[in-house]
Amino acid sequence: MQPRVMVSLEEGKEAGVLSLSSRTNRFKALPLRSPQLLVLFIVLCVVFSVIVVYTVRLFGVDTLVMNVGSSGFRPCFEEASSLEDWIRPPSKLMHNMSDKELLWRASFVPRINKYPFARVPKIAFMFLTKGPLPLAPLWEKFLKGHEGLYSIYIHSLPSYQATFPPSSPFYNRQIPSQVSEWGRMSMCDAERRLLANALLDVSNEWFILLSESCIPLYGFSKIYKYIMKSKYSFIGAFDDPGPYGRGRYNENMAPVVNITEWRKGSQWFEINRKLAINIVEDTRFYPKFEQFCRPACYVDEHYFPTMLTIQAGNVLANRSITWVDWSRGGAHPATFGRSDITEEFFKRVREGRQCVYNGRNITVCYLFARKFAPSALEPLLQIEPRVLGF
Repeated sequence: MQPRVMVSLEEGKEAGVLSLSSRTNRFKALPLRSPQLLVLFIVLCVVFSVIVVYTVRLFGVDTLVMNVGSSGFRPCFEEASSLEDWIRPPSKLMHNMSDKELLWRASFVPRINKYPFARVPKIAFMFLTKGPLPLAPLWEKFLKGHEGLYSIYIHSLPSYQATFPPSSPFYNRQIPSQVSEWGRMSMCDAERRLLANALLDVSNEWFILLSESCIPLYGFSKIYKYIMKSKYSFIGAFDDPGPYGRGRYNENMAPVVNITEWRKGSQWFEINRKLAINIVEDTRFYPKFEQFCRPACYVDEHYFPTMLTIQAGNVLANRSITWVDWSRGGAHPATFGRSDITEEFFKRVREGRQCVYNGRNITVCYLFARKFAPSALEPLLQIEPRVLGF
Protein backbone atom coordinates (compact mmCIF):
# COMPACT_ATOMS: atom_id res chain seq x y z
CA MET A 1 0.00 0.00 0.00
CA GLN A 2 2.84 2.41 0.68
CA PRO A 3 4.17 2.53 -2.85
CA ARG A 4 0.78 3.66 -4.06
CA VAL A 5 0.69 6.38 -1.45
CA MET A 6 4.15 7.48 -2.37
CA VAL A 7 3.19 7.57 -6.00
CA SER A 8 0.15 9.63 -5.18
CA LEU A 9 2.14 12.04 -3.13
CA GLU A 10 4.76 12.30 -5.78
CA GLU A 11 2.11 12.87 -8.43
CA GLY A 12 0.56 15.50 -6.19
CA LYS A 13 3.91 17.15 -5.74
CA GLU A 14 4.51 17.15 -9.45
CA ALA A 15 1.05 18.59 -10.05
CA GLY A 16 1.70 21.18 -7.36
CA VAL A 17 5.05 22.01 -8.88
CA LEU A 18 3.48 22.38 -12.31
CA SER A 19 0.71 24.56 -10.90
CA LEU A 20 3.21 26.74 -9.05
CA SER A 21 5.35 26.95 -12.14
CA SER A 22 2.34 28.06 -14.19
CA ARG A 23 1.46 30.79 -11.65
CA THR A 24 5.04 31.90 -11.53
CA ASN A 25 5.08 32.27 -15.30
CA ARG A 26 1.91 34.40 -15.15
CA PHE A 27 3.35 36.70 -12.55
CA LYS A 28 6.50 36.97 -14.58
CA ALA A 29 4.46 38.03 -17.62
CA LEU A 30 2.37 40.56 -15.62
CA PRO A 31 5.21 42.88 -14.71
CA LEU A 32 6.09 43.11 -18.38
CA ARG A 33 2.60 44.52 -19.24
CA SER A 34 1.96 46.63 -16.13
CA PRO A 35 4.36 49.49 -16.96
CA GLN A 36 2.79 49.88 -20.40
CA LEU A 37 -0.75 50.00 -19.00
CA LEU A 38 0.31 52.39 -16.26
CA VAL A 39 1.99 54.73 -18.72
CA LEU A 40 -1.07 54.68 -20.99
CA PHE A 41 -3.36 55.42 -18.03
CA ILE A 42 -1.19 58.33 -16.89
CA VAL A 43 -1.07 59.80 -20.42
CA LEU A 44 -4.86 59.64 -20.72
CA CYS A 45 -5.27 61.31 -17.34
CA VAL A 46 -2.88 64.10 -18.28
CA VAL A 47 -4.60 64.70 -21.64
CA PHE A 48 -8.04 64.76 -20.02
CA SER A 49 -6.81 67.16 -17.30
CA VAL A 50 -5.33 69.51 -19.90
CA ILE A 51 -8.60 69.49 -21.87
CA VAL A 52 -10.67 70.26 -18.76
CA VAL A 53 -8.36 73.06 -17.58
CA TYR A 54 -8.18 74.67 -21.03
CA THR A 55 -11.93 74.43 -21.55
CA VAL A 56 -12.66 76.03 -18.18
CA ARG A 57 -10.24 78.87 -18.90
CA LEU A 58 -11.57 79.45 -22.40
CA PHE A 59 -15.31 79.04 -21.91
CA GLY A 60 -15.87 79.17 -18.16
CA VAL A 61 -17.20 76.68 -15.69
CA ASP A 62 -20.84 77.27 -16.59
CA THR A 63 -20.23 76.42 -20.23
CA LEU A 64 -18.37 73.26 -19.29
CA VAL A 65 -21.15 72.10 -16.99
CA MET A 66 -23.76 72.91 -19.63
CA ASN A 67 -21.87 70.94 -22.27
CA VAL A 68 -21.47 67.92 -19.99
CA GLY A 69 -25.10 67.94 -18.88
CA SER A 70 -26.74 68.60 -22.22
CA SER A 71 -27.84 65.89 -24.56
CA GLY A 72 -26.14 65.29 -27.85
CA PHE A 73 -22.51 65.57 -28.87
CA ARG A 74 -20.75 68.90 -28.67
CA PRO A 75 -17.10 69.51 -29.42
CA CYS A 76 -14.86 70.46 -26.52
CA PHE A 77 -13.35 73.34 -28.50
CA GLU A 78 -14.93 75.96 -30.74
CA GLU A 79 -13.03 78.12 -33.13
CA ALA A 80 -12.93 81.78 -32.07
CA SER A 81 -15.44 84.02 -33.86
CA SER A 82 -14.07 85.68 -36.97
CA LEU A 83 -14.71 89.26 -38.02
CA GLU A 84 -17.24 87.98 -40.54
CA ASP A 85 -19.26 86.50 -37.69
CA TRP A 86 -19.48 89.93 -36.07
CA ILE A 87 -20.39 91.94 -39.16
CA ARG A 88 -22.71 89.45 -40.84
CA PRO A 89 -26.33 90.72 -40.70
CA PRO A 90 -28.88 88.54 -38.90
CA SER A 91 -29.99 85.67 -41.14
CA LYS A 92 -33.49 85.87 -39.65
CA LEU A 93 -35.28 89.08 -38.67
CA MET A 94 -37.69 87.39 -36.28
CA HIS A 95 -36.34 87.15 -32.73
CA ASN A 96 -37.58 86.98 -29.14
CA MET A 97 -35.92 90.14 -27.80
CA SER A 98 -38.14 92.61 -25.98
CA ASP A 99 -38.13 96.24 -27.10
CA LYS A 100 -35.91 97.11 -24.15
CA GLU A 101 -33.41 94.42 -25.07
CA LEU A 102 -33.55 95.29 -28.77
CA LEU A 103 -32.92 99.02 -28.23
CA TRP A 104 -30.03 98.22 -25.89
CA ARG A 105 -28.47 95.86 -28.42
CA ALA A 106 -28.96 98.28 -31.32
CA SER A 107 -27.26 101.12 -29.44
CA PHE A 108 -23.82 99.42 -29.56
CA VAL A 109 -21.38 101.79 -31.28
CA PRO A 110 -17.74 101.07 -32.25
CA ARG A 111 -15.34 103.55 -30.66
CA ILE A 112 -13.04 103.41 -33.69
CA ASN A 113 -14.55 105.23 -36.67
CA LYS A 114 -12.58 103.48 -39.42
CA TYR A 115 -13.94 100.07 -40.35
CA PRO A 116 -11.37 97.23 -40.52
CA PHE A 117 -13.05 95.75 -43.61
CA ALA A 118 -14.30 96.86 -47.01
CA ARG A 119 -17.70 98.11 -45.89
CA VAL A 120 -20.27 98.83 -48.59
CA PRO A 121 -22.83 101.27 -47.13
CA LYS A 122 -26.44 100.27 -47.62
CA ILE A 123 -29.81 102.00 -47.47
CA ALA A 124 -32.36 100.47 -45.11
CA PHE A 125 -35.86 100.82 -46.57
CA MET A 126 -38.21 100.57 -43.58
CA PHE A 127 -41.88 100.01 -44.37
CA LEU A 128 -44.37 100.95 -41.67
CA THR A 129 -47.64 99.35 -42.70
CA LYS A 130 -50.75 97.68 -41.34
CA GLY A 131 -50.55 94.74 -43.70
CA PRO A 132 -49.97 94.14 -47.41
CA LEU A 133 -47.64 96.14 -49.65
CA PRO A 134 -49.82 96.59 -52.74
CA LEU A 135 -47.08 98.54 -54.58
CA ALA A 136 -44.42 95.88 -53.96
CA PRO A 137 -44.12 94.94 -57.68
CA LEU A 138 -43.04 98.52 -58.43
CA TRP A 139 -40.47 98.42 -55.63
CA GLU A 140 -39.18 95.07 -56.85
CA LYS A 141 -38.46 96.61 -60.26
CA PHE A 142 -36.79 99.57 -58.53
CA LEU A 143 -34.52 97.31 -56.44
CA LYS A 144 -33.68 94.72 -59.10
CA GLY A 145 -29.98 94.49 -59.89
CA HIS A 146 -28.87 96.43 -56.80
CA GLU A 147 -28.55 93.60 -54.31
CA GLY A 148 -26.00 94.33 -51.60
CA LEU A 149 -26.79 98.05 -51.59
CA TYR A 150 -30.05 97.94 -49.66
CA SER A 151 -31.93 96.17 -46.87
CA ILE A 152 -35.68 95.76 -46.37
CA TYR A 153 -37.59 95.87 -43.06
CA ILE A 154 -41.36 95.59 -42.65
CA HIS A 155 -43.32 96.50 -39.52
CA SER A 156 -46.92 95.36 -39.90
CA LEU A 157 -49.71 94.32 -37.59
CA PRO A 158 -48.58 91.28 -35.57
CA SER A 159 -51.41 89.21 -37.02
CA TYR A 160 -50.42 89.84 -40.63
CA GLN A 161 -48.43 87.13 -42.43
CA ALA A 162 -46.82 88.21 -45.70
CA THR A 163 -46.85 85.80 -48.65
CA PHE A 164 -44.01 87.07 -50.81
CA PRO A 165 -42.23 84.44 -52.94
CA PRO A 166 -38.61 83.57 -52.12
CA SER A 167 -37.48 85.52 -55.21
CA SER A 168 -38.87 88.78 -53.81
CA PRO A 169 -36.64 91.19 -51.83
CA PHE A 170 -39.55 91.43 -49.38
CA TYR A 171 -39.45 87.71 -48.58
CA ASN A 172 -39.00 87.05 -44.84
CA ARG A 173 -38.34 90.73 -44.10
CA GLN A 174 -40.98 91.24 -41.40
CA ILE A 175 -39.70 92.18 -37.96
CA PRO A 176 -41.33 91.43 -34.58
CA SER A 177 -44.06 94.04 -34.31
CA GLN A 178 -46.79 95.45 -32.10
CA VAL A 179 -49.98 97.37 -32.77
CA SER A 180 -49.31 101.07 -33.45
CA GLU A 181 -51.83 103.90 -33.45
CA TRP A 182 -51.55 107.07 -35.48
CA GLY A 183 -50.73 110.11 -33.35
CA ARG A 184 -49.73 108.09 -30.28
CA MET A 185 -46.40 106.98 -28.83
CA SER A 186 -46.97 103.45 -30.11
CA MET A 187 -46.35 104.87 -33.60
CA CYS A 188 -42.94 106.19 -32.53
CA ASP A 189 -42.30 102.84 -30.84
CA ALA A 190 -42.84 101.13 -34.20
CA GLU A 191 -40.43 103.52 -35.89
CA ARG A 192 -37.79 102.96 -33.20
CA ARG A 193 -38.35 99.21 -33.58
CA LEU A 194 -37.65 99.47 -37.32
CA LEU A 195 -34.53 101.55 -36.72
CA ALA A 196 -33.23 99.19 -34.04
CA ASN A 197 -33.64 96.09 -36.19
CA ALA A 198 -31.99 97.84 -39.13
CA LEU A 199 -29.07 98.96 -36.94
CA LEU A 200 -28.22 95.31 -36.26
CA ASP A 201 -26.78 95.27 -39.78
CA VAL A 202 -23.54 97.21 -39.46
CA SER A 203 -23.55 98.02 -43.19
CA ASN A 204 -26.81 99.99 -43.07
CA GLU A 205 -25.79 103.65 -43.25
CA TRP A 206 -29.03 105.42 -44.17
CA PHE A 207 -32.53 104.72 -42.88
CA ILE A 208 -35.63 105.68 -44.86
CA LEU A 209 -39.10 105.44 -43.34
CA LEU A 210 -41.80 104.56 -45.87
CA SER A 211 -45.44 103.53 -45.89
CA GLU A 212 -47.26 101.04 -48.10
CA SER A 213 -48.44 103.99 -50.22
CA CYS A 214 -44.96 105.36 -51.02
CA ILE A 215 -43.19 105.11 -54.38
CA PRO A 216 -39.70 106.08 -55.60
CA LEU A 217 -39.54 108.97 -58.08
CA TYR A 218 -36.22 108.06 -59.70
CA GLY A 219 -34.08 105.01 -60.39
CA PHE A 220 -32.12 103.32 -57.62
CA SER A 221 -28.66 104.57 -58.68
CA LYS A 222 -29.71 108.22 -58.64
CA ILE A 223 -31.43 107.93 -55.26
CA TYR A 224 -28.50 105.99 -53.75
CA LYS A 225 -25.97 108.60 -54.90
CA TYR A 226 -28.15 111.51 -53.72
CA ILE A 227 -28.56 110.08 -50.23
CA MET A 228 -25.06 108.69 -49.71
CA LYS A 229 -23.38 111.96 -50.65
CA SER A 230 -25.59 114.11 -48.45
CA LYS A 231 -23.94 115.80 -45.48
CA TYR A 232 -27.31 116.27 -43.82
CA SER A 233 -30.17 114.04 -42.71
CA PHE A 234 -33.58 114.77 -44.15
CA ILE A 235 -36.14 115.44 -41.46
CA GLY A 236 -38.46 118.42 -41.15
CA ALA A 237 -38.00 120.38 -37.93
CA PHE A 238 -39.54 123.85 -37.95
CA ASP A 239 -40.86 126.19 -35.29
CA ASP A 240 -44.60 126.62 -35.84
CA PRO A 241 -45.94 129.44 -33.64
CA GLY A 242 -49.56 128.51 -34.36
CA PRO A 243 -52.03 126.26 -32.56
CA TYR A 244 -50.78 123.14 -34.36
CA GLY A 245 -47.17 123.86 -33.41
CA ARG A 246 -46.36 125.65 -30.16
CA GLY A 247 -50.03 125.33 -29.29
CA ARG A 248 -49.41 121.62 -28.62
CA TYR A 249 -46.55 122.24 -26.21
CA ASN A 250 -47.06 121.23 -22.57
CA GLU A 251 -45.19 123.25 -19.95
CA ASN A 252 -44.59 120.06 -17.94
CA MET A 253 -41.96 119.11 -20.52
CA ALA A 254 -39.59 121.80 -19.22
CA PRO A 255 -36.71 121.90 -18.52
CA VAL A 256 -35.96 118.86 -20.69
CA VAL A 257 -37.75 120.58 -23.59
CA ASN A 258 -38.43 124.30 -23.55
CA ILE A 259 -41.02 125.91 -25.78
CA THR A 260 -38.31 127.63 -27.84
CA GLU A 261 -36.93 124.18 -28.71
CA TRP A 262 -40.30 122.70 -29.64
CA ARG A 263 -40.36 121.57 -33.28
CA LYS A 264 -42.78 120.05 -35.76
CA GLY A 265 -42.10 117.97 -38.85
CA SER A 266 -43.25 115.20 -41.15
CA GLN A 267 -43.35 111.66 -39.83
CA TRP A 268 -41.43 110.37 -42.86
CA PHE A 269 -37.69 110.82 -42.56
CA GLU A 270 -34.36 109.87 -44.15
CA ILE A 271 -31.54 109.86 -41.57
CA ASN A 272 -27.98 108.59 -41.27
CA ARG A 273 -26.69 105.96 -38.87
CA LYS A 274 -25.54 108.39 -36.19
CA LEU A 275 -28.97 109.97 -35.83
CA ALA A 276 -30.65 106.57 -35.95
CA ILE A 277 -28.57 105.59 -32.92
CA ASN A 278 -29.56 108.85 -31.19
CA ILE A 279 -33.20 107.85 -31.59
CA VAL A 280 -32.95 104.26 -30.36
CA GLU A 281 -30.74 105.08 -27.36
CA ASP A 282 -32.91 107.93 -26.09
CA THR A 283 -34.16 107.63 -22.53
CA ARG A 284 -34.20 111.34 -21.69
CA PHE A 285 -36.84 112.75 -24.03
CA TYR A 286 -39.02 109.66 -24.46
CA PRO A 287 -40.72 109.79 -20.99
CA LYS A 288 -41.63 113.47 -21.44
CA PHE A 289 -43.19 112.95 -24.86
CA GLU A 290 -44.95 109.78 -23.77
CA GLN A 291 -46.56 111.51 -20.82
CA PHE A 292 -47.20 115.03 -22.07
CA CYS A 293 -47.69 114.77 -25.85
CA ARG A 294 -50.98 113.01 -26.44
CA PRO A 295 -53.79 113.86 -28.86
CA ALA A 296 -54.39 116.63 -29.80
CA CYS A 297 -50.60 116.66 -29.58
CA TYR A 298 -49.51 114.15 -32.21
CA VAL A 299 -46.25 112.79 -30.93
CA ASP A 300 -45.01 111.39 -34.27
CA GLU A 301 -44.90 114.98 -35.58
CA HIS A 302 -42.91 116.38 -32.65
CA TYR A 303 -40.79 113.78 -30.81
CA PHE A 304 -37.99 113.12 -33.32
CA PRO A 305 -37.88 116.65 -34.82
CA THR A 306 -37.61 118.24 -31.35
CA MET A 307 -35.11 115.77 -29.91
CA LEU A 308 -32.81 115.82 -32.95
CA THR A 309 -32.94 119.62 -33.14
CA ILE A 310 -31.70 119.79 -29.55
CA GLN A 311 -29.06 117.10 -30.01
CA ALA A 312 -27.86 117.62 -33.58
CA GLY A 313 -29.66 120.52 -35.19
CA ASN A 314 -26.62 121.44 -37.28
CA VAL A 315 -26.81 118.21 -39.32
CA LEU A 316 -30.52 118.43 -40.19
CA ALA A 317 -31.53 119.55 -43.67
CA ASN A 318 -34.84 120.65 -42.13
CA ARG A 319 -36.80 119.20 -45.03
CA SER A 320 -38.17 115.85 -46.11
CA ILE A 321 -37.45 114.27 -49.49
CA THR A 322 -40.85 112.51 -49.52
CA TRP A 323 -43.43 114.49 -51.50
CA VAL A 324 -47.04 114.74 -50.32
CA ASP A 325 -49.98 116.85 -51.43
CA TRP A 326 -51.85 118.74 -48.71
CA SER A 327 -53.68 121.02 -51.13
CA ARG A 328 -57.00 119.21 -50.72
CA GLY A 329 -57.16 120.00 -47.00
CA GLY A 330 -58.04 117.71 -44.13
CA ALA A 331 -56.07 115.74 -41.57
CA HIS A 332 -54.44 113.52 -44.19
CA PRO A 333 -52.75 114.24 -47.54
CA ALA A 334 -54.32 113.45 -50.90
CA THR A 335 -54.38 109.89 -52.20
CA PHE A 336 -53.78 109.23 -55.91
CA GLY A 337 -55.33 106.40 -57.88
CA ARG A 338 -55.40 104.99 -61.40
CA SER A 339 -56.73 108.10 -63.12
CA ASP A 340 -54.07 110.37 -61.59
CA ILE A 341 -51.05 108.52 -63.00
CA THR A 342 -49.90 110.51 -66.02
CA GLU A 343 -46.66 111.97 -67.30
CA GLU A 344 -47.99 115.43 -66.53
CA PHE A 345 -48.61 114.40 -62.92
CA PHE A 346 -44.99 113.34 -62.42
CA LYS A 347 -43.72 116.42 -64.15
CA ARG A 348 -45.63 118.51 -61.62
CA VAL A 349 -44.23 116.46 -58.72
CA ARG A 350 -40.58 116.52 -59.79
CA GLU A 351 -40.13 119.88 -61.46
CA GLY A 352 -40.53 123.58 -60.69
CA ARG A 353 -38.84 123.57 -57.28
CA GLN A 354 -35.61 124.62 -55.68
CA CYS A 355 -34.04 123.40 -52.46
CA VAL A 356 -30.70 123.35 -50.70
CA TYR A 357 -28.49 120.27 -50.98
CA ASN A 358 -25.08 120.30 -49.27
CA GLY A 359 -25.10 124.09 -49.22
CA ARG A 360 -26.07 124.69 -52.86
CA ASN A 361 -29.37 125.20 -54.67
CA ILE A 362 -30.67 122.31 -56.78
CA THR A 363 -33.93 121.37 -58.48
CA VAL A 364 -34.15 117.71 -57.43
CA CYS A 365 -35.91 118.07 -54.08
CA TYR A 366 -38.00 114.91 -53.71
CA LEU A 367 -36.93 111.29 -54.17
CA PHE A 368 -40.12 109.60 -52.95
CA ALA A 369 -43.82 110.40 -53.05
CA ARG A 370 -47.04 109.36 -51.31
CA LYS A 371 -49.95 108.53 -51.06
CA PHE A 372 -50.76 106.10 -53.88
CA ALA A 373 -53.72 103.73 -53.82
CA PRO A 374 -53.46 100.07 -54.91
CA SER A 375 -55.33 100.97 -58.10
CA ALA A 376 -52.32 103.08 -59.15
CA LEU A 377 -50.03 100.05 -59.47
CA GLU A 378 -50.89 99.01 -63.03
CA PRO A 379 -50.50 102.47 -64.61
CA LEU A 380 -47.33 103.01 -62.53
CA LEU A 381 -45.78 99.85 -63.96
CA GLN A 382 -46.75 100.97 -67.47
CA ILE A 383 -45.39 104.49 -67.13
CA GLU A 384 -42.26 103.57 -65.18
CA PRO A 385 -39.89 102.92 -68.15
CA ARG A 386 -40.69 106.31 -69.69
CA VAL A 387 -40.91 108.45 -66.57
CA LEU A 388 -39.29 106.84 -63.55
CA GLY A 389 -36.52 105.02 -65.38
CA PHE A 390 -35.88 102.06 -63.12
